[in-house]
Amino acid sequence: MCDPLAAIEWRTTPGLTPYADSLAIMEARATAVAAGEARELIWLLQHPPVYTAGTSADPAELIDSRFPVVETGRGGRYTYHGPGQRVGYVVLDLTKRGRDIRRFVHALETWVIDALAQLGVAAFAVEGRVGIWTLDRAREAKIGAIGVRVRRWVTLHGFAVNIDPDLEHFDGIVPCGLAEFPVTSLAKLGIPGADLALFDAALASCAGRFVETVSCPE
Repeated sequence: MCDPLAAIEWRTTPGLTPYADSLAIMEARATAVAAGEARELIWLLQHPPVYTAGTSADPAELIDSRFPVVETGRGGRYTYHGPGQRVGYVVLDLTKRGRDIRRFVHALETWVIDALAQLGVAAFAVEGRVGIWTLDRAREAKIGAIGVRVRRWVTLHGFAVNIDPDLEHFDGIVPCGLAEFPVTSLAKLGIPGADLALFDAALASCAGRFVETVSCPE
């Protein structure tokens, strides 16, 4: 039986990787993947505190630039990255997988939702509203962000899930332009033993299904 992950490098980087450094590494890898010179990549890491601006970022939604602000080529608006948040960059060649961007984004959302379910979190996507959502004290709250870019049919960027970040750091922006909804985390939800390693294990257990879904039309 073919292992859907066999040809993909799975990389986990400890500590904090500066956002600009990771962006340069990811973009170089995407160029190499498009040229057939490197393996595809799933990269798990953390960043020092940073605000990133997507292609639809509205300057009015940058409330307090207390951290560096970096413009990036991914879709979406402002988001925050920092310690205690698991960031996943996904560099896949969609020329091998049907060139279906919508299917890729849906599969990425489902992967994160499935991983959270393994930790007892009932997460969901909402039509017309970016991100991964759950209920925090009966109120819809954002627990994860999705932001992607596709260049020469190779995907860049991916997801960010709040494990145990300082949620006050989100106060400097309107996260993804959705001021009416709070941000939450596994720690705030009281998930026992929730840490990066636990979430990474859940991601790994669901990764094969994610790649199969991206690769095979439903």
